[in-house]
Amino acid sequence: MAMPEAGQPAPTFTLPDQEGDDVSLEELRGRPVVVYFYPKDDTPGCTTQACGIRDRWSRFQDAGAVVLGISPDAVESHQRFANKHDLPHLLLADPEREVLTAYGAWGEKVLYGHTTVGVIRSTFLVAPDGTLAKVWKRVQTKKHADQVLAAIDRLEAA
Repeated sequence: MAMPEAGQPAPTFTLPDQEGDDVSLEELRGRPVVVYFYPKDDTPGCTTQACGIRDRWSRFQDAGAVVLGISPDAVESHQRFANKHDLPHLLLADPEREVLTAYGAWGEKVLYGHTTVGVIRSTFLVAPDGTLAKVWKRVQTKKHADQVLAAIDRLEAA
């Protein structure tokens, strides 16, 4: 499935978080929502990305933003990952890969010269009205949090 573009409505979903509680994108309408897709809990790149958000958490809170990390890992794996790294944001479990597919974040990718099928690390900024304000198709884990915060600032200024 093709990755949605900025300006389109964000595909809606409901998934369990690391505590097993359902989180619905629809219920977050009215606030900026960062939806980021990552391959696997507690791997180097994914930890760098999640901890970058953690380390700038007060700025996300000041912007009124909700941050949702989504991977195919199970609820229990997310709970261990969040606890180990003191992650303040929600991690959603998508083991059936339905939301990953809806956002075009599951598919073929080239890794070290080999084509594989898996999570395409990507991020979507959902505007308060439910449309996609910004799409990052290939995320750089070290720069991720700052890039997203800059886009949230631009959203608020508009």
